[in-house]
Amino acid sequence: MGTGLAWLSSRTILKHDLQVNLGILKRRGTAAVTESQDGLSIGELARRTEVPAATLRSWEDRYGFPRPHRLAGGHRRYDHGDIGLIEAVVRLRAAGMSLHAAIGQATAAAGQPEPSVFAGLRRRHAGLVPQVLRKATLQALTRAIEDECCARAERPVLFAAFQQQRFFLQSQRRWNELARTARVVVVFADFGEPAAGNRPLRGPAPVKVPLPADAPARREWTLVCDSPDYPACVAGWEFPGQPQAADASRRFEVIWSVDPQVVRDAAAICAQLARSARPGLGPLLDALPSEPPAPASADLRRATGLLTRMTSYLEKAGYETSSKGPSH
Repeated sequence: MGTGLAWLSSRTILKHDLQVNLGILKRRGTAAVTESQDGLSIGELARRTEVPAATLRSWEDRYGFPRPHRLAGGHRRYDHGDIGLIEAVVRLRAAGMSLHAAIGQATAAAGQPEPSVFAGLRRRHAGLVPQVLRKATLQALTRAIEDECCARAERPVLFAAFQQQRFFLQSQRRWNELARTARVVVVFADFGEPAAGNRPLRGPAPVKVPLPADAPARREWTLVCDSPDYPACVAGWEFPGQPQAADASRRFEVIWSVDPQVVRDAAAICAQLARSARPGLGPLLDALPSEPPAPASADLRRATGLLTRMTSYLEKAGYETSSKGPSH
């Protein structure tokens, strides 16, 4: 069981399944398709996942996983989503799960969209440090990321969650400008259902995705900026029971990161949320960066720790200032 796993490096074991929330295993059987159809060869899949081709064939023979489609000449072709599924299996095996159980859990999880960006990131990256921030501080953090993105002239994939449409409308001009130069911009809120075909995916304005009233993401404030040179993400959920709080003083539990892998996972969660809420957004996945994210360096981790502490101190100073009120 698990033929070929002994050679796996610690780097592979620790890699997170960057596309497990994007890759839905496609049960296409083995019907012949034309040579022009896209897909990964078994050699490319082995290279991208660092699992030998012989091991992948063994898994397919014994467990029907991963399931390829075949070209007219009989050659295997795999979906890009299979990369994340295989990496998830490797991670679960390293945690002590049997191969059969790991395959079952990975494929089952891939079929269900993560309902919360905050919760999904906490599950995948336990080292992220949550902070309690007022909305004023959270909004300043997200705007700093947005402005830096513009200053660098990046063409990122952007996702943002505003909770309510009225909050998005307060920043709509800003987001229209972000959308003008981004590869794709998707915003979530309690929007009304869009009319069929009312806006192309790559238009000049953000793609609006309505969230149902019972969606956990409706209580979240999120920003994800996925680009090769400037990845960053922020995700926070609002504490319940704040009906009397001023808007700027509403409290959120927040995590943020500039780790490329964390940001890629956040983008994957957002993309699948968008597909779940608006099934016609399939081309959205094509806009996501396909290259593996760069590993986070020790310097990046140290800088993140320092900035997290700075954010905490600024939040405390801002709270104390607002609590004192205007001086007389």
